[in-house]
Amino acid sequence: MQTKFKRSYRFAINTSLYITIYITLLTSVFLYYFFELKWYHPLFLAVGIYVFSFAIIQFRVERFIYKRVKRIYDDLTLLESASLTKGAITTDMRTLTQEIDKYARDKKIEIETLRVREQYRKEFLGNVSHELKTPLFTVQGYILTLLDGAMDDEKIRKKYLTRASKGIERLGYIIKDLDMITKLEVGDLSLKTEKFNIIELVESVFEMFEMKASKKKITLTFDMDYNSPVMVNADKERIQQVLANLIMNSLKYGRQKGTTEVSIENLIKNKVIVRVTDNGEGIEKEHLARLFERFYRVDKSGSRKEGGSGLGLSIVKHIIEAHNEKIYVESEYGVGSEFSFTLEKAE
Repeated sequence: MQTKFKRSYRFAINTSLYITIYITLLTSVFLYYFFELKWYHPLFLAVGIYVFSFAIIQFRVERFIYKRVKRIYDDLTLLESASLTKGAITTDMRTLTQEIDKYARDKKIEIETLRVREQYRKEFLGNVSHELKTPLFTVQGYILTLLDGAMDDEKIRKKYLTRASKGIERLGYIIKDLDMITKLEVGDLSLKTEKFNIIELVESVFEMFEMKASKKKITLTFDMDYNSPVMVNADKERIQQVLANLIMNSLKYGRQKGTTEVSIENLIKNKVIVRVTDNGEGIEKEHLARLFERFYRVDKSGSRKEGGSGLGLSIVKHIIEAHNEKIYVESEYGVGSEFSFTLEKAE
């Protein structure tokens, strides 16, 4: 499609006016002193000069500008999909400058976004590689040791096979969790929404981690006695997974003889908010924005004190967002953390 040009007459009008005023005044003074000057002489002279100046400026100078402006549009082939080529090309320098500046700002934002995504991609691939190779190398080491002769010792054989089995189990967790996140992101994981009592669900999760909590002498408790049920609409199995991940994290990073507390509050008429609070290590502020990224580690040392796939919080975020709800985190280093999420209240 041929490019359409939008003519701008402002420059020609203003410049012609300046030329006309100057030449008319100069000529009028000359005629006044050397010839007989009638009142209509300056008027005719002004009209003639103005028309002539306008024609020269508009069609000669503008043609010069057209060629260069069109070359700008033609050379910038990247503008094909930009809004700059969707409208008429203008020779008004102010409008053109605004359009080019807007395009430059948009491209700068786009480039910065691509840089952030590229950095995220590199970190993600590095983290995936680390998470996969650790159990793989562990399993490989135990199997190679057994093949080198340790298989003949029954005690060593059983111990190494048990450890290799744990490594394979961890690999299974990672792959399963990655598969779940992918399905949640593309909307391929269907939710089975039902009405259930969130108090009972929290109690069942408490029972699930009772032994683990007792080892660190951490108390699992509610903030108060809930004598009546709190009914919500959600996927019960997925919300149980959310609570399990959050409580598991509070136990992992909780202090000895600490507390993990769950509270359920009315947020608005049709929403409740579930809070999981602990008095553990806490998280520094700089890490909070990226806490729900896959494999993101607060501890950059590369070591992982506790097991798991490293995808727990990312799964939690995706499950809550799949319910069209929100998840929040507040933490103070050395004091503790609070994770909270909203759910639809059942009538």
